Amino acid sequence: MISRRLLLTGSAACGLAALQGGPARAQAVLTEDGIYREPWFLESFLELADDLAAANEKRKRLAITWELRGCPYCKETHLVNFAKPEITDFVRQRFEVLQLNLIGSREVVDFDGEKLSEKRLAQKYDVRYTPTFQFFPETTEGLAGRKPREREVARAQGYLQPPHFLAMFRYVAERAYEKGSLRDYLRANS
Repeated sequence: MISRRLLLTGSAACGLAALQGGPARAQAVLTEDGIYREPWFLESFLELADDLAAANEKRKRLAITWELRGCPYCKETHLVNFAKPEITDFVRQRFEVLQLNLIGSREVVDFDGEKLSEKRLAQKYDVRYTPTFQFFPETTEGLAGRKPREREVARAQGYLQPPHFLAMFRYVAERAYEKGSLRDYLRANS
């Protein structure tokens, strides 16, 4: 439910941004599922191979975020990390982010053509924590023949503070996973 206070605060923020000449920024929305969602997240028919191909056509990478109703760290990811323009701008320019529900029932078509619920897909990929971000290669070439976890180029489980969160996306965008782990990347770039 939206309170008058929230409306006033939001209106004041938009007004202030307009007065300062800055763009009004979209903010996370709490969905009927009880999960926060960024308005710029990928709208999808939930066919992963098609989503990856479409991202590639836009010269972007595909990332899947797994979230869950009531997850405090998911909320923090949206209200803290994605609230930072430097993070949101970097991610939006380079990634298509598909949001899935860890216990959801929507049907998803995996890279190998298997149709399963979000919950079963999470089990297939051994996703157990929220938030979890999965990152996939630039193309679908050879992807269907690999084991599920071998399809990912990187994965981040749990909440990451904003600097590490941004570094995770840089790590994938720069293809640093070809040279070493995210931990090594963080050490080298801290």
